[in-house]
This record gives sequence, structure tokens and C-alpha cells, in this order.
Amino acid sequence: MQAITRRLGHQSFKSSASLKSIYPISDHYYGIDHERYVSTIATKGVGHLVRKGTGGRSSVSGIVATVFGATGFLGRYVVQQLAKMGSQVLVPFRGSEDCPRHLKLMGDLGQIVPMKFNPRDESSVKAVMARANVVINLIGRDYETRNYSYEEVHYHMAEKLAKISKEHGGIMRFIQVSCLGASPSSSSRMLRCKAAAEEAVLRELPEATIFKPAVMIGTEDRILNRWAHFAKKYGFLPLMGNGNTKIQPVYVVDVASALTTALKDDGTSMGKIYELGGPEIFTVHELAEIMYDVIREWPRYVNVPLPIAKALATPRELFLNKVPFPLPKPEMFNLDQIHAFAKDTVVSENALTFNDLGIVPHKLKGYPIEFLISYRKGGPQFGSTISEKVSPDAWP
Repeated sequence: MQAITRRLGHQSFKSSASLKSIYPISDHYYGIDHERYVSTIATKGVGHLVRKGTGGRSSVSGIVATVFGATGFLGRYVVQQLAKMGSQVLVPFRGSEDCPRHLKLMGDLGQIVPMKFNPRDESSVKAVMARANVVINLIGRDYETRNYSYEEVHYHMAEKLAKISKEHGGIMRFIQVSCLGASPSSSSRMLRCKAAAEEAVLRELPEATIFKPAVMIGTEDRILNRWAHFAKKYGFLPLMGNGNTKIQPVYVVDVASALTTALKDDGTSMGKIYELGGPEIFTVHELAEIMYDVIREWPRYVNVPLPIAKALATPRELFLNKVPFPLPKPEMFNLDQIHAFAKDTVVSENALTFNDLGIVPHKLKGYPIEFLISYRKGGPQFGSTISEKVSPDAWP
């Protein structure tokens, strides 16, 4: 039996040698050190990372990123972009196990790792960061609840993550996502907390990168979806202060691209603040007109003066912590958002922008707002204003 095994092994060796003579294979062209198979992820300040592959989904980029807030609007796009280039993504979540379920499909097998944690338990936070070398903080909310205030969500959590990252010793990049318009002098509590978080992060980690995106637009956004739903349900859209405030909406995919681009550079983005706004500036009224045009409904507005809008939104803030049950989240009349939209929110003249990252942001009209087609009456090809949108010659 052993003689037969040796004979078969000898024959297979001879056949493989003959194949090599016909199809010569050089290890030089198929090794992981070849230029084609090496990731371009910057590793400044952390030493050598094990990287291999072509840079795609099944590659190993060397990045192990803990993305706080990954189950939110921006988070799903950041996870998708990280997973697409072969990074392992640790997804902390505090709700049901179904919360991160949609993220697992974005990466290769085992690359998206949901980890339940308690944001108020420091040991729990350290556990989800233990094996990471990149930390991205996307945690944020545009309204308060009985359990979490603006200060705890936006400021204290960011400060805690920065301190733990500093103690960790192996975190090569820390990215904090703030908000365009964040300022200590803002009339919005959320924007004041965001500004305080920026200072706290840079105090602990001067090499951290901070991104300040404008109002983000996308399939799951919280502005155009909210407007379209309200307009379809009630037949009109309230405009605070006549809708004259200027904003610079940005496509959410462009913001996610900015984050991953910063990880790929040679460290030039470390310690810098970027303001991310779209290529066009609109007033709130102009943006509402675009929304009405896409959903094919007759535009009907009710102008609500700012004092009246604030009066309508104040009762929720007064009773939030005084009633023994949770209050519904604000939709149109959110006091803090009313304060935020009372002032123009556009990119500063001398700020670092998409151009400094080599990214050309998408214009708003077109693909970024195609998701609004789902609000058309009668189906995607129809709508209340179909007679104005389609010429009679197009009908059979």
C-alpha cells in the first residue's frame, strides 16, 4: 500500500512539473508584495499592518475599525465603503440584534462584527475598541429623549471615546463627525454640544480628523423624507421664517467617501477640520420646490413666523422630563432644529472642503433624490402634476 502511495505521489509531482514547464508560473507576479496586491491604506504612526489582496471586498486592508453610530443614516454608508475595501468593521449597538442585521451583508464573511455595548459602561466601550486600530464616531441625534440629553450624546460620549482611544495606544486614526454650523455661540443646544465635542476630541487627540457635514441627503434622510411625508399626509408644508435660510445640502455617499479617503492618505488629513457641503446653495424654500417637483405634487406652503414655530415646539421640551412616559419624537416642529435653521449654514470661505480630499461632490438634482419618486401618487410614472410633466405626444 505504501509503495502504491509513493508511486502515485511521484506521478503527481511529475505531472505538476510538466504543467509548470508548459505554463510557467512566477511567484514574483502572484506574491502579496506585488504592487497590484498591496493596499494603499496609510499606516502613519502605527507600524506595520498585515495587508494583502487587490483592495476589494475579499482583501485584507489592515484596517479594523470600530464605527460608533454605524446603525444610523450615515453609518450604513461608512460601513459599506470600509467593507468594500477589505476592512473589518466592528459595529457597536445597544438595541435589538436586528439593528445591525442589514450591515452584515455589506462585507465578506466575518468582516462585519456586531457587538452589543452599553455607552454608559466604560468597560463595555473599551471591549468594542480592544482590537481596533481605527475609531470613527458618528453618534448623534437631532432630538432629546428622557434617557439621553444632547450633552450626553454629542459631548460626553465623544470625550469618552477620545480618552479611551488615547489610553488604548494602538488607535492609528480617530475620526469625529460633527455638524456644519457647530459653534459655542450657536442658539442651538445640539450645535453647541457638537462644538464642545470638537474641542474635547482635539484636546485629547490633536491628530484626530474632524468632519463637519452640512444637511445630508439620501434614501434614509431626515429632511426630504420628512417633508414629503408631511406634504402627502396634510396637503401642505410649513416653512419657518418664510424659508429664506440658506443651506448647502450634501449627498450622504460623498460624506462617507470623505471619511474613507482620509484613511487612505499619508496622514495629511490628521489634525485637520473639514467642512463638507454640496456644490450648490439653496434656500429652504428652493429645496422644498425641488422636493415638490420630484414627488409631482402641487406646492402648497404655510409660512410660520419663527416666534410661533418656537411656541408650537416648546411644550415637548417643557414636559420631556416631567411626564412618566416617553413623548413622541418631533417631526416638523423641533425646537432645536428651528434654532439651527434660523441662521444660514454654508461652508466657510477658507475652510478645508471636498476639494482638499480630491472628491467632486454630486449635485443634488438627479440620482441623490431619486428616492422621492416613491411618494408619487399612482406610482413612479404618475403623480398629481403629471399633465405638466409629460407632453400629450408621449401618450399612446
